Amino acid sequence: MENVERNKELKRPWDTCREVPVIEDEHTPWKLLKLLKIIVLFVVAIIVFGLAMCSKASFLLLITLSHEGTKTLRAELKPVTLLCIGCSLIAPSVLLLFKSIWKACYKSSKLPKTASAALVLFFEFIVSGGLAVLTIVAMPHLDIVTNVTILNGVAVLSAFLQAVSQCAAKKLNVFLLPSIIAFLVIFVGYSLFLILYVLKDPTNVNTAIWVGLAVCGSILVSFNWWENYFRVICVRSKSKFLKNLFEDLTKCQNMLHILSSLLRIVVTACVLGAYVPLAKMDWDVVTSIPRQETKIVVIIIGVQLISSALCHWFALTACKMHAIRRCFVLPLYLASLAVIALFIVPVITYYQDYRLSLNTTENINFTSYCAVAVNERNQSLSGNLFPQLVLDVTHTLCFLDMSKTADIGLLTGAAASWWIGLVLATVHICYLNIYRIQKTQDLFVRRLYEGAFIEQSLLLNTRFDIRTRNSKNKQEDATPAMLYLCATMWHETYEEMMNIMISIFRLDKYRPKIEPKLNDFTFEAHIYFDDAFETVQGHQDRQLNAYVKDLVKIIPEVYGIFKNLDKSFFEVQQQSPDQSIIETPYGARLVVEMPYGNNIVVHLKDKEKIRNKKRWSQVMYLYFLLGWKLMTKHHRSWKLGCSENDLREKMEVRLEIFSGNFRKCLNRHAHFIFSRLWRTTMLNIQKQNFAFSSQREKKNTYILALDGDTDFQPAAVMMLIDRLKMYPRVGAACGRIHPTGSGPAVWFQKFEYAVSHWLQKTAEHVFGCVLCSPGCFSLFRAEALMDDNVMKKYSTKSTEPSHYIQYDQGEDRWLCTLLLKQGWRVEYNAASDAYTKAPEDFKELYNQRKRWGPSTMANNVDLLGSTTMLSKRNPSMSKPFMFYQLFSMISSILAPSTICLMIAGSLSFLFDIKDAGALVIAVIPPAIYLGLCFKLKPDTQITIAAVLSAMYAILMLVVTMSIIASMVREKTILTPSSIFIVGMSIIYIVTALMHPQELPLLFYGFLYIICVPSAYLLLTIYSMVNMNSVSWGTRETKPAAGAATTAQQTNSQKVKNTFKRLCLWMKCCKKSNQRPEDEQLSIRQENFVREPTKLEPQPQNTIVDDVSENEQE
Repeated sequence: MENVERNKELKRPWDTCREVPVIEDEHTPWKLLKLLKIIVLFVVAIIVFGLAMCSKASFLLLITLSHEGTKTLRAELKPVTLLCIGCSLIAPSVLLLFKSIWKACYKSSKLPKTASAALVLFFEFIVSGGLAVLTIVAMPHLDIVTNVTILNGVAVLSAFLQAVSQCAAKKLNVFLLPSIIAFLVIFVGYSLFLILYVLKDPTNVNTAIWVGLAVCGSILVSFNWWENYFRVICVRSKSKFLKNLFEDLTKCQNMLHILSSLLRIVVTACVLGAYVPLAKMDWDVVTSIPRQETKIVVIIIGVQLISSALCHWFALTACKMHAIRRCFVLPLYLASLAVIALFIVPVITYYQDYRLSLNTTENINFTSYCAVAVNERNQSLSGNLFPQLVLDVTHTLCFLDMSKTADIGLLTGAAASWWIGLVLATVHICYLNIYRIQKTQDLFVRRLYEGAFIEQSLLLNTRFDIRTRNSKNKQEDATPAMLYLCATMWHETYEEMMNIMISIFRLDKYRPKIEPKLNDFTFEAHIYFDDAFETVQGHQDRQLNAYVKDLVKIIPEVYGIFKNLDKSFFEVQQQSPDQSIIETPYGARLVVEMPYGNNIVVHLKDKEKIRNKKRWSQVMYLYFLLGWKLMTKHHRSWKLGCSENDLREKMEVRLEIFSGNFRKCLNRHAHFIFSRLWRTTMLNIQKQNFAFSSQREKKNTYILALDGDTDFQPAAVMMLIDRLKMYPRVGAACGRIHPTGSGPAVWFQKFEYAVSHWLQKTAEHVFGCVLCSPGCFSLFRAEALMDDNVMKKYSTKSTEPSHYIQYDQGEDRWLCTLLLKQGWRVEYNAASDAYTKAPEDFKELYNQRKRWGPSTMANNVDLLGSTTMLSKRNPSMSKPFMFYQLFSMISSILAPSTICLMIAGSLSFLFDIKDAGALVIAVIPPAIYLGLCFKLKPDTQITIAAVLSAMYAILMLVVTMSIIASMVREKTILTPSSIFIVGMSIIYIVTALMHPQELPLLFYGFLYIICVPSAYLLLTIYSMVNMNSVSWGTRETKPAAGAATTAQQTNSQKVKNTFKRLCLWMKCCKKSNQRPEDEQLSIRQENFVREPTKLEPQPQNTIVDDVSENEQE
């Protein structure tokens, strides 16, 4: 009757009314995000520009105050400013030292080879020495315009090496001409600088020394970015020594940075310590600085250090935002020009004001202005400080006759030449290819920035690559990845199955197989349905259950929605997909082709034929997709190569062609030896090709593990794929999981999930590895899963009590444990969002956490027991990180006792009870609950836990309000309880502000806090007592009435069914599954298409059993 009504409905062409579920991304406010993106880009550009200006201006103020003749600081206080200049030079090295020590402790601490260390230390020595001489010795004797622009001249060696490396590439390079022009223009700038200073007073030996030191120092500083071009040379070189040297430099970066940072600090300190006595200055003045001068110096050096570090961070952020032109290159180019204007405009303004103030017709030139108003002024710090600083800047220009056009022209020409040279040497950055998830080391060659010239160091530190006219993006040429979406289903509701089907069809539209626009990856969707069959009275064969029938109804519905997305009003039709059900040894398989060409395969498992539950479904798709589907073709080709069947014929042909010219000059014996050698060589090459091909395919194959109710967007999948493509040693990556649903239990979980991802997963990602990549939305690399001791060990059958806890109760965590032990990283991507249904009932929530808690503890104990082996095999799992995990586990063990102490303190606070008595009262309820749990059924235990949870929640509510009232009454937060509440509130609020989209989750935080006793005390007791129960706990339905009698089969029925299946496998017949397009899929057993026996190896569908190759063939 239902099919008849459905057919009538399909034949109404005039009926355009439909019931369509939401298929758009309803969780992401795209319009608001676009507006925020524009605002953020503008703000970041302004911040980078402003911070670069502050860094450069404050550093030049320190240089100016060190200039002889300036009167803001007395002459005897010059060592103080020189010391501040030295601090600005070594501050980046100190930060790099701490960062490298941290990375060496938590990541890799491999020692470099002698040649690598010597090469790095040599360049760091000449760079640090040149930088110290330039800024401490030479620049205090130069004018302000030269000091601003001579730092642009440090691009001279970079421009030269760019031109050399591009010429050596022997290709038509895009940026060869700009590099050559940049080198020449910078050379012109140095020439004009020498002419301006040396020819101004050829007899002044000191000036010649300062100028020579400035030129030599800036050239030595230009060696700072040698690694940028050494990398290009090593990559394109055929020298094995250079390649090994570059590889050692890459692997030993942490230790090399520690050594180089220490060397730079020592060299800078030596230059500073030697120059002060040579300049006839005294260090003793540093200990007796007047208060006013101290305030000036501290403010300037503080601004310089903070602005330099922030500018480096925001510049890196701009590159990660793909705003490299608008927020990185342009602000840094304009920073030097803005600093010149910032210093010169006040000088000109004060000079003009002075001329107007004289009220005379006499022409006052710049030299007279310097002699009267600048050099003869009184030294006083009272009043406004700005005029004194302007006059000090003016004093640096008094050496030159700014009234002469020649001096102005030479100065302007040198400044313009250096700036243009910097722009031409770094113009290639505007065309830099940045991927969606770009590693910092792929953007910048060095971790170190230079506080003395922040914009030059950022621009020249950007990675340089030789670009030709035909060069393309690396990712465009990459081999397309193969993605398998693997979802496990059991007893999902209609709405939950609708969510995941819409997500899969949405991905089909995003990456169509028919006429694809992008070729980065293709995908297949596989759904593994546990316990899909049931025994129905009156039917000999087992029938599909109600959950599978819902899925079969959902597929045509979603198919019609996506099929008609682009159709006009009257073209909309109710269409059914091409579906076929194939009977398999494990049950049945439903194959559906989606509107855009990709396939969905639903594997319907019969628990009487194959093991059920989630882990065995995962093992099933791992062996089916990775073991059989991925490796069968390579294994078959490899066997053909070993047996020398087709390969021998090909080699004979090649042998005849290759050796035909040699037969006349070789005797028979020599020709026979040559033929055998040629065959052996070709066989080895063929085997190596097969091995390389299979290894490459394993690297480009990924499995996206899903739950049967997961809702996700294609962008979230792309972020995970990009992360695994970018980082070869990442074996798995998970996204941000958002629980959905309604009710207090879901509200509690929303905040719990948020805090877990905000704090715990990010901490694990940064300090080590994520220990659990949840099975509801995680991407796994096939190469990692197929590694030794991963897939094979994951398919181990549970035989001991600890196995049931570690293997079956938390299968996703155990799989990650196996990956970590093999040296693979597991990472977290906060921007990859997925939504899954959370338990809404108190009972389901307790049963779910009953599985998670013991399995988490078991896996952590397993990892901690393998700390020594793990830290050696996995660079990310360091011993300090494992100590952090040990501390976390101890805290979890002590959580119940901590809750009891907290409750005791609450009782003591409320009722003025002594601490000992309050502690006894606090321990009594959990002790009684513990005793009852050993006697009562699990459902009764949960009921009692619910009542106690409500009582504890009321107590926590009263205590919280009392503490807040106490803080208001006493007007202080310096009590232990107040400090705890305020501290936790600040942590949660600040973290939420860093995730503005999830800010509303703070409202659930109060519920989370008052439910802490239930989550960390009662739940722990319930989990410990019921550890023997290995039931799943969620989505469990009771069997219907009468099912108990019909579900059980007699031994004769089982033998009969087994014999029937064996007879069907021996037949090579196939029933037709063709049907009209408007006819719904029949789910009767008679319409199954029997899976024929093929000559090629087939998956055995017996998860653990090993079947010999002869039996498969």
